[in-house]
Amino acid sequence: MDDSQTPSEAPPRPAGRFQGRVEFQQRVRDAFACAAHEGWREIVVCDPNFEDWPLGERAVVESLQAWARPGRQFTMLAIAYDEVVRRHARFAVWRTTWSHLVDCRSCRQASPQDLPSALWSPAWALRRLDLERSDGICGDEPQRRLLLRQSIDEWLRKSSPAFPASILGL
Repeated sequence: MDDSQTPSEAPPRPAGRFQGRVEFQQRVRDAFACAAHEGWREIVVCDPNFEDWPLGERAVVESLQAWARPGRQFTMLAIAYDEVVRRHARFAVWRTTWSHLVDCRSCRQASPQDLPSALWSPAWALRRLDLERSDGICGDEPQRRLLLRQSIDEWLRKSSPAFPASILGL
């Protein structure tokens, strides 16, 4: 959220093509702000390692905090979570606080080129089509959301629990 927005305002849902890391990251920020404002019941994020995502930014974590409510679900799918821990400390703390809403999964057998880099919700979806250039498309078209969800669900079926909220020692 920038200084010109009040807490009751959210950017409109982004739509169309985006190019480059800066535009991609802004679309992700806007998506989480929309999720908080509109009360999306479910969010699924998928990426090989989330290194390019703005998950650790204060504005993103504030949006997620505003979004988090009982009955909502946040699913995260990656090959590995090392970069999340290393680059997104605020997000890791938020994930611990809201662990009852957050399901983190790993699909270690996936190749980075095959696993989608995407954010899906019942209302809107984003997919990076080129990871190197961070080019992709987003919008609320039902067919695009359905196809993306089917692709993510295939990977979720092959996944296992990962990125625990806390590590219990003996």
